[in-house]
Amino acid sequence: MDKVISQDGTAIAYDRIGQGPAMILIGAGPTDRSANAPLAELLAKDLTVYNYDRRGRGDSGDTAPYAVDREYEDIEALITAAGGSAHLYGTSGGGIIALEAAARGLAVDRLAVWEVPYILPGTRTPVPADYREQLVALLAEGRRGDMCELFLTAAVGIPAEFVAPMRDFPGWPAMEAVAHTLVYDATITGDFSLPADRLTGVTAPTLVIDGETIPWISSTAQAVADLLPDVRRATLTGQPHNVDPEAIAPALAAFFTEATA
Repeated sequence: MDKVISQDGTAIAYDRIGQGPAMILIGAGPTDRSANAPLAELLAKDLTVYNYDRRGRGDSGDTAPYAVDREYEDIEALITAAGGSAHLYGTSGGGIIALEAAARGLAVDRLAVWEVPYILPGTRTPVPADYREQLVALLAEGRRGDMCELFLTAAVGIPAEFVAPMRDFPGWPAMEAVAHTLVYDATITGDFSLPADRLTGVTAPTLVIDGETIPWISSTAQAVADLLPDVRRATLTGQPHNVDPEAIAPALAAFFTEATA
């Protein structure tokens, strides 16, 4: 494990493995960098992979007060450590961060996103208008498990009857440990609407991928692709939102190494 120091003094932890063009993995939801570790191992055959803990997660620091700009300062610090430019891959909400990083003008060579969860009007039940406020209130009461349940039902859209048994899953305590970062993600996503004006400013070549198993999120994938000036679309038919690293790694490796071939 290595660390970089972000602009506000926060230490950001990461693992660096592999050899080849630099690529930064951006995770999502109540997870740390261990969630992307299997994918990092697969990509390390072709790329130098920087798999990091977003602030507040895992071994990274968490300087208060939180501000969305800090997420991009963290990525900028990682890009500097990677040599001044890098590819980005973001899964789910991490894809929102990857797109925004490129739109903000960070030194992004190429980026790929998996099932970015912007919500198009009429495609699914909207996230409650007070979603972030609900998370803040639950955190103040120490109800981290309820925060995770709210995220899974209101944001992800999993029926409550399926979420309740998940509290007994082995991975649930790890989710609760970083549940406070769900407030950070809610600050980033706002009402989950598609930021069309900003996305048109993403000039880096971009790969937009979905699994075609969730209709509303596949509609979003196409809407995102339609806004980008230099884009490719790919579908890994039958893959769930929790995509299999073995399924997505070849598509990512091919796209990210193509520029240097």
